Amino acid sequence: MSLTTAHSVVAPSANSKRIAGVIIVAYALISIVPLLWIFATSFKTPPDSIAYPPKLVFQPSLEGYCNLFTTRTRQTPEYINSLGPATGLCDATVRKRNMVIAGPSNFLPRFVNSLIIAFGSTFCAVFLGTLSAYGFSRFKVPLADDLLFFILSTRFMPPIAVAIPIYLMYRELGLSDTALGMILLYTAVNVSLAVWLLKGFIDEIPREYEEAAMIDGYTRLQAFWRTVLPQATTGIAATAIFCLIFAWNEYAFAALLTSGTAQTAPPFIPTIIGEGGQDWPAVAAGTTIFLVPILVFTILLRKQLLRGITFGAVRK
Repeated sequence: MSLTTAHSVVAPSANSKRIAGVIIVAYALISIVPLLWIFATSFKTPPDSIAYPPKLVFQPSLEGYCNLFTTRTRQTPEYINSLGPATGLCDATVRKRNMVIAGPSNFLPRFVNSLIIAFGSTFCAVFLGTLSAYGFSRFKVPLADDLLFFILSTRFMPPIAVAIPIYLMYRELGLSDTALGMILLYTAVNVSLAVWLLKGFIDEIPREYEEAAMIDGYTRLQAFWRTVLPQATTGIAATAIFCLIFAWNEYAFAALLTSGTAQTAPPFIPTIIGEGGQDWPAVAAGTTIFLVPILVFTILLRKQLLRGITFGAVRK
């Protein structure tokens, strides 16, 4: 009997799998090292964070997190001794450096602003994008291709290129340094991406589902709500993640249009100043906490994201 060496031209060979595995592992390690370094720096003391050569082994400290959430003032040893025992871990930590806690910092309000603005603009962009994409997908819109190209053209140039006109317009409308103004701005930037992504998903949903629903007595809106929207969940989740990432990490508009009331975390974190310069453990602590919401949101929607990437890839 003769042995056959035939194999599928579609399935990857064993060597291809090994090479792909090595590349993926190497890419994952290269990508995660900066995050691990930031996380480790958040538990260092200020001297350890700027030590040269960098310290890989160090005594963990919560000083960075204490400095992130508090403001401190330097006092004389005599005054500190007159205060009595420390009332908490942060109080004891700052007293070792002859300081006392003067009050809370502005990080928590800035972090809350980021949550409100990022999730609010993501909801608005996905909501408007879903309705617009459904209209382009299901109805004969005059000059639809031209309109879609115009919508896409808003992403051709960097948003910061129109920063000055937006700044002047917001100043006249009273939207500067307001959460509403930032939500409207991020929604306007993200809605074009949402329309283009969601139109592709809705195009893959058969029209027959809606037609059958309307024959059963549903209105067009009810058919959209009960048949199209549940099947577009994967696309909506994928679109929401991309929109949230932009709104969550956006720095230029936030630095230009906000300064106090509506300032978000990205422009605030670099301004954390310690004694004698930048307080790198506090900056690293703020960055670590800032990564948590977007990481949790992505993990919760990871299945929908993976399904959304391959949605409609194979037609029957």
